[in-house]
Amino acid sequence: MNLKPVNHSAGTPSLPTIVLVHGAFADSSSWNGVIERLQRAGYPVIAAANPLRGLADDAAYVASVLEGVQGPVVLAGHSYGGAVISEAAVGNTQVKALVYIAAFTPDEGESALELSGKFPGSTLGAALTPVPFPLPGGTGTDLYIEPAKFHDQFAADVPEPVTALMAATQRPVAASALEEKASAAAWKTIPSFSLIATEDYNIPPAAQQFMAERAHAHTVEVKASHAVAVSRPDAVARLIEQAAQSLAH
Repeated sequence: MNLKPVNHSAGTPSLPTIVLVHGAFADSSSWNGVIERLQRAGYPVIAAANPLRGLADDAAYVASVLEGVQGPVVLAGHSYGGAVISEAAVGNTQVKALVYIAAFTPDEGESALELSGKFPGSTLGAALTPVPFPLPGGTGTDLYIEPAKFHDQFAADVPEPVTALMAATQRPVAASALEEKASAAAWKTIPSFSLIATEDYNIPPAAQQFMAERAHAHTVEVKASHAVAVSRPDAVARLIEQAAQSLAH
């Protein structure tokens, strides 16, 4: 049976498809407020399920999602998802803009863990719980944020009843994924946009600023926690729309 790419953009040929990639300790529902606003503006949107197993494998999966999209794409990543989109977009001429939302923007040979520790301010390490999981021929380590620490660490500007649900449904990341070095950096050839969350305790704002400047990204600062897509969906959607509108110029 031959499978044909799905035309996710059908009916809205004048607008690019927005593909959203979540990061660690979250899932695709973390984009819900952003998706609602983008769809209201007429954009077709896909929130990809990031496997969070390893940088190269995660990027390959997102690249396969992109293959099913017809027409231009604006690719956005949150947190570790930024590292994933930087590899997934390499060689894909449909990706016209990259948007980094409180995200890692690694260069070749850099890991998320390395970049997070490049500047002071991250308190994530003390909030994590490691849990072993089986691998063929061995064991890996999943990382979770302790539920009792999730609100203050990840989403301090989100109401606690909401963060209780976020903590319960968080997707763990394999520790090896955060340690894996990037093999490519699509931001070197694709226009980039960056939102810096100034009250982020996962990725220090200084690290976000460093990466954004290095990528020559159009940058905005938002007073928000790491979970800025949940707490400030208007600001996130606005930047993604700016990236989409830049395609017409």
